[in-house]
Amino acid sequence: MDDPESTDRPSDPRPDPSDAPGGEPRTSGTGDGFSPSADELVERNRTHAEGFEGSDLQVRPTRKMAIVTCMDSRMDVFALLGLGNGEAHIIRNAGGVITDDVIRSLCLSQRYLGTREIVLVHHTDCGLQMVTEDGLKSELQAEIGIKPWWAVESFDDPHLDVRQSMRRLELTPFVPHKDHVRGFVYDVTTGSLDEVDPAAG
Repeated sequence: MDDPESTDRPSDPRPDPSDAPGGEPRTSGTGDGFSPSADELVERNRTHAEGFEGSDLQVRPTRKMAIVTCMDSRMDVFALLGLGNGEAHIIRNAGGVITDDVIRSLCLSQRYLGTREIVLVHHTDCGLQMVTEDGLKSELQAEIGIKPWWAVESFDDPHLDVRQSMRRLELTPFVPHKDHVRGFVYDVTTGSLDEVDPAAG
């Protein structure tokens, strides 16, 4: 097993989409620039499996850490935190907010898989800053005839939302280990983390 303190990661083996004929990303020809990629991913997985070296990784994260972060495609969580496979649980959703399902995952992570530390990572220029709770629900109701029963969890300030997420963790009875909870905002323009003081504001 790799040394848990190591932050070295192999270079990204994935081909650049611009390697397609003509130097442009593949498109479906439908005019919207979209082309399904699942077949391409299956081919890449075959290459991955040929040189697979992770069979000795254990189910329990070696750093006993769970990270809650956004699904944003600009965030390579392993790279920006210097983590390797097998070191932490990564729990992602829109915004990286603490929802019931995230609490479910953290409960299982701590009770059955030994994690003790939680790191929250929101980011700048988040998609949830571009919508509102009422706006999206009204739009969906007008389009399909029903409002969603789930909360959108939109926000204006990612720092304030990290504080709210930390407060939700503090209040839930289902996450027993809360002595080591820290929150950050990742700047997508600089690659840097800004720590959030839960007591500020």
